[in-house]
Amino acid sequence: MEEVILVDAKDNETGTMEKLAAHQKGLLHRAFSVLVFNTKGELLLQKRAGNKYHSGELWSNTCCSHPRPGESTQEAAERRLMEEMGIDLRPSFLYKFIYKVELDNKLTEHEFDHVFTGFFDGEPVVNPHEVEDWKYVDLHDLKRDMSSNPDRYTSWLHMIIQNIGHHIKNYSL
Repeated sequence: MEEVILVDAKDNETGTMEKLAAHQKGLLHRAFSVLVFNTKGELLLQKRAGNKYHSGELWSNTCCSHPRPGESTQEAAERRLMEEMGIDLRPSFLYKFIYKVELDNKLTEHEFDHVFTGFFDGEPVVNPHEVEDWKYVDLHDLKRDMSSNPDRYTSWLHMIIQNIGHHIKNYSL
């Protein structure tokens, strides 16, 4: 059973809990989202595998997950980027935020999300148990499509894209 790190509103650890139980109870826990860009400034998106316990078959950021107890968020981001996308990269921390979203399967995403970025120009080697598809997209095109087709994207990606202009100077979205 995979556990997540429960945290308070200041990101201080308060304990651990089995991942599914934390999402069933809607308890605040530590998470991360990685945004990988190519040198053209395009964002690498992944389409989550349909067998995921929530948000399956939705487009999302390059990689996202939870650090394990005793694992730093940086280490977890690197580990999951390799496990999901086959990308060996040390992403840089960008910012963090808290969000809470009720999902349609009686689960709640209540996460203290640490957002990381990195650069990669190759093709990912995706894990088919995690990722159904992938593509590089221009952020301006992505924002337009998210506005026209919001149900194609994960809830946290909407929040990240809405706020990314405040954190990445090259983009004014």
